[in-house]
Amino acid sequence: MTRTVDLNCDMGEGCGNDTELMEFISSANIACGYHAGDATTMRKTVEMAVEKGVAIGAHPGYPDRENFGRVAMQMSPAKVNEIVSDQIATLNEFAIRADARLSHVKAHGALYNQAARDTELAAAIAEAVAAFDKELVLFCLSGSPMIAEAEKLGLRTASEVFADRTYQADGSLTPRTRPNALIHDTGEAVAQAVKMLASGAVKATDGSTVTLRADTICLHGDGKNALEFAIAINRAMKDNGIGIRHL
Repeated sequence: MTRTVDLNCDMGEGCGNDTELMEFISSANIACGYHAGDATTMRKTVEMAVEKGVAIGAHPGYPDRENFGRVAMQMSPAKVNEIVSDQIATLNEFAIRADARLSHVKAHGALYNQAARDTELAAAIAEAVAAFDKELVLFCLSGSPMIAEAEKLGLRTASEVFADRTYQADGSLTPRTRPNALIHDTGEAVAQAVKMLASGAVKATDGSTVTLRADTICLHGDGKNALEFAIAINRAMKDNGIGIRHL
């Protein structure tokens, strides 16, 4: 059986390259209006995903458009549950109008990174997803406590790895405040993606090896080289006998 992997991308964030990116990915994480996006971008992105056979996922973030949802907020688990629930429901309305359905949920930015460390926030997100639809897949940082919190509720999870981000020794992503947080070279991003799938490991910034599981590979749609990365990684997967398929 041919091995497959999901290639996901954050979309509907007003970056102008969604149409091109949609050709090379299998799952779209669509901004739900809090950190980015609006009714028009949600409708158009959902419709494009349906046309291309790309899985539709909600991409809920903090209500902080000024900082693109990438600054940590001190929000109670109850409030996190509320905002995640609202964003899933909002995107679901656009999916229904397009005669489609949601397949997954992936938290955005600071909310995602905080939940990867904070079990209460992780549980709040998982509870919101489970209450909406237990058939939804929750994307979680590979190796993070978020996976266990979701599985307690009977949710299916996808362990997510990143082609365009560097890692710390504990398996967390290098904070964007550090100069080495992002991978800018296409060859380096491709090599990291291939290695994570081939060996189940990635080299951290301190030189140590982090073991991980790779069910889905993320590309950030707002990255300067997003389209170039998507094309190259898609090609590299196929060249290595790995199919691109949504979960």
